[in-house]
Amino acid sequence: MANSFQTATSTPAQDVTQSCWSCGAMRTAYFCKACGKVQPATPVDYFTFFGLPRKLNVDLAALEKDFYLLSRKLHPDVVAQGSRMEQEWSLQQSSLLNDAYRTLKDPVRRTEYLLRIEGVELEEQSKAASDKARNTGEAKKQIVPPDLLEEVFELNMQLEELRMQKKMGEDDPALLEEIGKEKLKLEEKHEAHLRDLKAYWGNWDTLIEREQHGDAVSPEERRQARDKMVDLLNRRNYVRNLVRDVNEALEQ
Repeated sequence: MANSFQTATSTPAQDVTQSCWSCGAMRTAYFCKACGKVQPATPVDYFTFFGLPRKLNVDLAALEKDFYLLSRKLHPDVVAQGSRMEQEWSLQQSSLLNDAYRTLKDPVRRTEYLLRIEGVELEEQSKAASDKARNTGEAKKQIVPPDLLEEVFELNMQLEELRMQKKMGEDDPALLEEIGKEKLKLEEKHEAHLRDLKAYWGNWDTLIEREQHGDAVSPEERRQARDKMVDLLNRRNYVRNLVRDVNEALEQ
């Protein structure tokens, strides 16, 4: 069964300039155009896998439609009667498909992934990094956003006071209420950061569109667009971790 899959809202998935292992015809990234045989997975990024340019505004409905279409065609059951080699390739392609879809459908993961393939690593703000820092005694790499310094200092003092009270079996409703208010502010800030991030997508996508039309985009323009997103994601991750710390203190 031949496959003619391509994303309706973007350029076709990358054609691989080599012959099909089965019939010798020109193959695509997933299937042979002529015989429909599944092909070995090729090293492409997630955007390319779905035939998308490296832009951050994605048609999620089209992405989901393409995902389910490919899921049916790449599922190992389709090649259950094929050779072990074909079954292994189907598993590889299905795994790549699932990873690509999970990443691209999520706005933050999509942005972080694009930054990684652009050569940018975010500051380590994950819970795993926090746990590792506690276990090893190593300092976790993080930078407190300047405008949050005073707010963070006050909140950390309140959290420390709360922990001491809980150890002593005491209860201070006023302190709990104050910490709860600060938590709400942080959650609102966290959501606002996501809205701001989506605004930055437009800046990045405009650069990609210029390149697609043959216009030159300087390295400095790309760097500035990336840096804005990196700074915002680091701030958002920091606020997210503050909310987590508050929740842990309240639940102790």
